[in-house]
Amino acid sequence: MVNTLVIVNDSSRRTEAASAARALGCELLIEADPRELREPEFVLLFAADGVSLQQTGRKAPGPVKVDFLSGAVNHRRLFGGGKGQMIAKAVGVKARVKPRVLDTTAGLGRDAFVLATLGCQVAMLERSPLVWALLNDGLQRAQLDADAELAEIVARLSLSSMDARDYLQAPPADVAPPDVIYLDPMFPSRGKSADVKKEMQAFHQVVGADTDAADLLGSARALATYRVVVKRPRKAPDLADVEPNYRLEGKASRFDVYTRQKLPDELNP
Repeated sequence: MVNTLVIVNDSSRRTEAASAARALGCELLIEADPRELREPEFVLLFAADGVSLQQTGRKAPGPVKVDFLSGAVNHRRLFGGGKGQMIAKAVGVKARVKPRVLDTTAGLGRDAFVLATLGCQVAMLERSPLVWALLNDGLQRAQLDADAELAEIVARLSLSSMDARDYLQAPPADVAPPDVIYLDPMFPSRGKSADVKKEMQAFHQVVGADTDAADLLGSARALATYRVVVKRPRKAPDLADVEPNYRLEGKASRFDVYTRQKLPDELNP
């Protein structure tokens, strides 16, 4: 993860901004303009319209923000899409089967939101304080401004700030094991190729790759009741060099499915 700092331009958000700065171990600036800064390259900005990851400098691209109310994520909710169909099949979603999913690498929450749209309860884990701040803000804004349908979807999502390795090795005794565990480790960036959006280039650069992702697979397979699903770039090697029971392939990515037992005909409907 590269160096960053926290800026707060909304007085009502100073407490949470200060908390984020402490978690990140970085400086907190009050009432500063990222466009006027030359370093560090990125800042975590707390403003009246939300929390965003913003590149500094006058020619910087737009911010990275979690937004469940508009954009591609909400478009998939309203109009569907192939990705939702493929992840549904990977997780095992059917009309009367809505698995409880533990998303161990929540990131910007896009796949978790798709699963919640499909009817799954999704517990998200995110270890990066910076990413957690972005995702938590997106959930809070969605809860405040959602229509009835979106409010029901967001209610199926929960978020915890913790390392998935700690959770998998010592899961809480008062929480039932998840039906499905979902892993989408951050893969090393493909650089500045045309198919990588500028916002995701920034996100990859700041957060970095999950180089310890292989450590999660064994623990996940021991904890999940029915299956573990791993999202990978289509041509990437198997996580931890462990071959899945089967794969579902798309144009750019694939889902590797490690089964423990067959899903029942009815589950958490």
